[in-house]
Amino acid sequence: MTLTTAALLANVLNFVMFAMISIWYVAPWLARLRWADAIAALLWVNAFRDIALQIFSAQHFGFAVSDMTRDVIVAGDLIGMALALGAITALRYGAPIALLLVWAFIAETAFDLVYTSYLGVREQLYESASAVTFLIVGFYVPLLWVTLILIVWQLFSRRHDKLA
Repeated sequence: MTLTTAALLANVLNFVMFAMISIWYVAPWLARLRWADAIAALLWVNAFRDIALQIFSAQHFGFAVSDMTRDVIVAGDLIGMALALGAITALRYGAPIALLLVWAFIAETAFDLVYTSYLGVREQLYESASAVTFLIVGFYVPLLWVTLILIVWQLFSRRHDKLA
């Protein structure tokens, strides 16, 4: 099995498993929470996107990523992390800007995940992903997608709920 096939298989399998967990366990749990707490819980998964900084180490030790793509990956993840933390804080204190920050987070994260996936395919990064980089691509990225979908679902299914 090639590294690309293994990475894509891990990505798909983990996406399916995260979807199953979300449908069977996470969605019912979120329904019992206040709207703001449900969104914040999902945003916390994105609060750790600073893990993207490991790409500097990975590149140093042989990960074949261009400097431009590396910088795009890091910037996208750090911006997404900052928006997630800002939205969590705004939700925690019932700030009127909370909903705007959540939507900004959704837009940025969707763009980031799509664009960096494109860059990864273009540069054939799955061929040299190993160790932590492989785990991020195969495990964390599917988790980011599933939580993004859950956040959008919460916003639409509970759109009549009050923030506080």
